[in-house]
Amino acid sequence: MPPEADPFADLRERLRATQEAAERIAGSVPPQGWASPAQGEETAAEVQALVSVLTALKDLVPEELREQVREVTRQLLLLLRAVLDLVAERLAGPPQAAAPRPRVQDIPIA
Repeated sequence: MPPEADPFADLRERLRATQEAAERIAGSVPPQGWASPAQGEETAAEVQALVSVLTALKDLVPEELREQVREVTRQLLLLLRAVLDLVAERLAGPPQAAAPRPRVQDIPIA
């Protein structure tokens, strides 16, 4: 009786190939960044491999979990946007026409 086929064997192989491709890319960045035309086709093929791995992962995950991941990702992106807005606001400095501060008076508590 043959052993039962591992449903994740193909996925593991694709992940391994993608990891090797990413390591090759990381070790061969040209001096001007990714502007080298000779590596364009190779990089495109490796990006396609990564997309196929992500597609395979997407097909393995149940729809309910995908929806939860989508919502968490959306919330993280909204948080990132709020943080970036705050940083940009602080980098811009204080507003030019700041409103005068209200006078504050201590009220004794008996």
